[in-house]
Amino acid sequence: MSEFCIIGSGISGSTIANLLNKKYSVILFDKARGPGGRASFKRINGKTGFDHGTQYISPKTKEFKKFTKDLIKKRILKVWRGKHVFLSSKKKEDKKHLKVIGKNGNNDISKYLLKKINCNYHSELKKIYYKNKLWYLLFDDGKLRSFKNLILTCPFPQLKKISKKFINNSFLRKSIKMDANITTMIAIKKNKNSNSSYLFEDSILGWAGNENSKKRFKSKYDLWTLQSTFNWANKKINKNKNNKKENSKIMIDKFFKLSNIKKTKIYYSLNHGWRYSSNSRPFKIKSYWDPKKRLGVCADWFVGPRLESGWISAHDLFKKISR
Repeated sequence: MSEFCIIGSGISGSTIANLLNKKYSVILFDKARGPGGRASFKRINGKTGFDHGTQYISPKTKEFKKFTKDLIKKRILKVWRGKHVFLSSKKKEDKKHLKVIGKNGNNDISKYLLKKINCNYHSELKKIYYKNKLWYLLFDDGKLRSFKNLILTCPFPQLKKISKKFINNSFLRKSIKMDANITTMIAIKKNKNSNSSYLFEDSILGWAGNENSKKRFKSKYDLWTLQSTFNWANKKINKNKNNKKENSKIMIDKFFKLSNIKKTKIYYSLNHGWRYSSNSRPFKIKSYWDPKKRLGVCADWFVGPRLESGWISAHDLFKKISR
């Protein structure tokens, strides 16, 4: 039996798994097809694909800057160069900030951290029980597994639903609304536009990133990742599965209009809805650990909306476990 069970392979789950694995035996489960969580890479064929979640990393804290610099040296990450068009008048552009991306995809950080971890994908957690100092986990395949220590890294609404019987802390009683995001990925005819990304000032379309400009692959098409604003996605997310074509069309039409790229044939488009994208209102604590029940929680939503927040939360939890 593994000493620690971790649910989730995003930045929080992969970081805490990597830290704990230096001292304990660890096993990880995730309902997705692969690692990365919110930093997933949608692979089309071979190396071709889209960063359809986290678009890039811009390290802020001293510790995370050191971590990303080390991964750049190891060629896990690299700097995304090019012309990034900043069109927002509501906030000031930071000319110095770096856009750091994975060498092959933005889930490269999770892949790197989980190299030595026993990972089980396509494994969705349905229910948890606590009995005789052990955690019992029921998965969607009907299997019931038991562990002494349990770490959860799921979005706040999912955590609240699955663990409210076991966590007696004020943070779980908070009422927060995590923002949604809708991503549309498109392949269009190649054009002379050489811009790497756009940050728009629009009520519907917030961002567009040119995947070709990341220099990971060669494609006969121009591949663009379009991401909505939080406000628009919050209104549309509940019916996005049924309205994928309509929502994608709205975003695509906005893209051509706002970027001034000549409207051309769409060879294919994909739509992905992120129901629980991020939380912009940080908590007073960075993570949660119950030493009696051996139950821990770490996630980006404790700290803020950035991917870095999940890394910070995981390190904070590791310190609490190690006391």
